[in-house]
Amino acid sequence: MPRTPILAANWKMHKTIKEAVNFTEAFLPKVATATDAQIVIAPPFTALAAVSSACNGTNVVTAAQNMHEENHGAFTGELSAGMLKEAGASHVIIGHSERRHLYGETDAGVNRKIQASLAAGLVPIVCIGETLEQREREETHTVLANQLTKGLAKLSGKSVAQLILAYEPVWAIGTGLTASPEQAQDAHRHIRKHLAKLTNSEIADQCRLLYGGSVKPINAAELTAQTDIDGALVGGASLDPKSFADIVTESIRNTSTLKN
Repeated sequence: MPRTPILAANWKMHKTIKEAVNFTEAFLPKVATATDAQIVIAPPFTALAAVSSACNGTNVVTAAQNMHEENHGAFTGELSAGMLKEAGASHVIIGHSERRHLYGETDAGVNRKIQASLAAGLVPIVCIGETLEQREREETHTVLANQLTKGLAKLSGKSVAQLILAYEPVWAIGTGLTASPEQAQDAHRHIRKHLAKLTNSEIADQCRLLYGGSVKPINAAELTAQTDIDGALVGGASLDPKSFADIVTESIRNTSTLKN
């Protein structure tokens, strides 16, 4: 079956509520005809409700950048999946490399968050990827397989089919370095093959896989045209409405992004 491309913007800790709304109002007209792709914006938590409201009734939806695995409790500073959904989010980013490396998130913790997000009706965008040291030791495939096996443990095939997976080579995030299309495709091919081992080939073929790592308008089309790459998780280049709109346009210009 065809896999609809996804272009997701991760704003990280950028933009006030006013700045986020101004971006959204400038961005929406630029992508109004981009109906061949799903467009997701992940603003900071403070702007989530405002951006969700601004996107209501359009072809753009919102995501949270993180969540807590519990529904409620004494977890100062945390937000539950239910809170995020009520604020307007339909998706949530889980296991981003910055969460893993700066805050010590583990594959087991990612697994618990995935289960909680699915139970609340949020679509998880699950991030995996290797460091530069791991790539240089030729451990990329092993690292990805381990992250998938542990992160998706105890999930049914039906649950796995609902996930969006984002391959983000840690060495390419915010560095200006980008995996070549061939490197990115190799990693995505391996991810899809391992998904087939964990579930079956039909579910693996349904899962949408995104590339994240210094995606820009100049390289978006070449990256997303690869057979197993179904879109992009965009960081810095998504902070400007024209830049992100150009990435959306370039990614869906070639019909090869609509893959079977």
